[in-house]
Amino acid sequence: MERTTLRRRAFAAGTATVALGALALAGLTGVASAGSAGPAAPPVSADSLSPGLLAAMERDLGLDAEAARARIANEYRAAAVATGLEKSLGASFAGARVSGDEAALTVATTDASQTDRITDAGARAEVVGHSLDRLEGVKETLDKAALRKAPKDVPVWYVDVEANRVVVNAASDSAARVFLKEAGVGRDLVTVVRSAEQPRALADIRGGDAYYMNPSGRCSVGFSVKRGTQNGFVTAGHCGRAGTTTNGVNQQAQGTFQGSTFPGRDYAWVATNANWVAKPLVNGYGRGDVTVTGSTPSVVGASVCRSGSTTGWHCGTIQQLNTSVTYPEGTISGVTRTSVCAEPGDSGGSYISGSQAQGVTSGGSGNCRTGGTTYFQPLLPALQAYGLTLVTSGTPTDPPTTPPTDPPTDPPGGTWAAGTTYATGATVTYGGATYRCLQGHTAQPGWTPPVVPALWQRV
Repeated sequence: MERTTLRRRAFAAGTATVALGALALAGLTGVASAGSAGPAAPPVSADSLSPGLLAAMERDLGLDAEAARARIANEYRAAAVATGLEKSLGASFAGARVSGDEAALTVATTDASQTDRITDAGARAEVVGHSLDRLEGVKETLDKAALRKAPKDVPVWYVDVEANRVVVNAASDSAARVFLKEAGVGRDLVTVVRSAEQPRALADIRGGDAYYMNPSGRCSVGFSVKRGTQNGFVTAGHCGRAGTTTNGVNQQAQGTFQGSTFPGRDYAWVATNANWVAKPLVNGYGRGDVTVTGSTPSVVGASVCRSGSTTGWHCGTIQQLNTSVTYPEGTISGVTRTSVCAEPGDSGGSYISGSQAQGVTSGGSGNCRTGGTTYFQPLLPALQAYGLTLVTSGTPTDPPTTPPTDPPTDPPGGTWAAGTTYATGATVTYGGATYRCLQGHTAQPGWTPPVVPALWQRV
């Protein structure tokens, strides 16, 4: 499988130049402070979750709506318990994870005398040989080595809290051996796993809406944020550099990248102009938008869903936290590894567990036809890096401002239709002219062929 940036390029002046977009948030209200996960999430009410999110969890996780709500509620409680135990166990804490449809919490420790403390908190206790601090110290050593020189044929490494080991995925044992030797890390705490995975960055203001980087491409909004009174959004760092200007999904002027980090990390933020209002929403792609209420990070094993303009809603589980992954552009550390699929155009988009914002789509391997592995950049480090606050349903809203110009109304006639998935090379008629599809995508209202030259070429 190819490990490249999933940054699809648009055709400008005959040259491919645009990255396909993932999720966009047209705005979020309510704020979670940078640097703090905030209080434990409230219980999940029967009508607080998006029908689209519940439908995707049923499709991808085999859970009906009742089971999905119960699982999310259990995961919220597990995250709060795990956070408290991590503090109380101190140096003996060895990680936490949930398992099963009911999200049963397991907390590991290196000190057998602490098992009663864990069980009293309502979790299953597990005694292991290595603390999380020790394993993450090994991984940090690997990260530093990768910053000096990106490893060849070693795409991913992470702390596996269930195995109580550092796992290095490599194309061959020899490639792993070279990487470990250059890092000065022995094999006593490391498990090498043969892997053909080839992750790449997935390039392309309600989360999930597309935006265009002028003049080079298209990506997706992750979550609406504020910096003081300035509205904006977070997205993937590989989508643009500081100074890059953007247009929104309606092709109207939108904003400018204020900061961007890639590689090393994969986050950026865009400050938008006064015509764009931040709201706490993630695009539900016809199934109802999801309202963002907070940013409590979920634990290993928890369910997580992603919205992207290429593939819509897809769900899976969190496999590992604090993972490092090597793309052709360099190594990214601190991302979360998931079983959620993604495809080119989904980059920058929203990852959300229930109503809790988790992060923005970074990259991955595979696709949504055969399955794959995808990585997201956690949200809180991005908020901390740029002094941002997440807009949630609890954030006081700004006075109304002029909204972005609505997309043009599609006239009758022609074969182009919103909601249709078009493959590269497909032809449609619109307004009496014929157009050829330049990039595979699902058409959205307003993305008519004449106004989206990144996607359609008149023939």
